[in-house]
Parts: sequence; C-alpha cells; structure tokens
Amino acid sequence: MKAIAVVDDDEVVRTATSHLLRSFGYTARAFASAEAFLNAGVADTLCLISDVRMPGMSGVELQARLVRDACKFPIIFVTAFCDESTRARTLAAGAHSYLTKPYDAERLMHCVEAALQKPLKRASS
Repeated sequence: MKAIAVVDDDEVVRTATSHLLRSFGYTARAFASAEAFLNAGVADTLCLISDVRMPGMSGVELQARLVRDACKFPIIFVTAFCDESTRARTLAAGAHSYLTKPYDAERLMHCVEAALQKPLKRASS
C-alpha cells in the first residue's frame, strides 16, 4: 500500500506528523533516519516528508540519493534551521516544499495535498 513517509530524528515530530497524516486519511510510515527509510525500501512511497538536519545521512543527502536513483515521489522538507542556500538548493533539485519548524498542521497538509496533485518537476542534469 502506498504511504507517505516521514523521516525525522525527532521522535515527537515524527509521531505527531504521522498522526496528523492518518487523521486526514493517509497511510503514514515513520522512520528515525534516512538510512532506515532507504533500508525499508522506497517503492511504496507516495510522498516523503523529511527533516533537513539529521545524524548520519541528512535530508539533503537523502534527496540527492533519491534523485540519483530516479525516484519520482514528491519531497517536502521540514527544518528547525532555516538556511536560504539549503532551501534554494533543495527546491532547485526538485523538492516540492520547504517548511520551517514549528509549522502549523494546516500548512503541512496543504503542502501534502498540493504535492500529491501536482506532477513532479525535477531540475535537469
């Protein structure tokens, strides 16, 4: 079954985001790291919500890996450390959205719904 993947090293954020998605009728899978997400397999991913800064592989590195592997699902980044150069880089590489924590539930759900209805645009290599 297709699911929205939530990758965040902060357990509270990861759990709250997963519950929010489920309350809107989505199936959610939660992962504490980018590596755990990749190890679980990405084939059933409908959309990815990922933290930018995490121990081990960062969200930016995860995005680069997914782009390299030609994964076609939209990515929504969330971060507590808004950095304009990182924001610009992730969006240029094809991310759908880039939100700063704390974000409100309505804003996140708007991004998810828009991402799932809009064809994915990737930067050309």
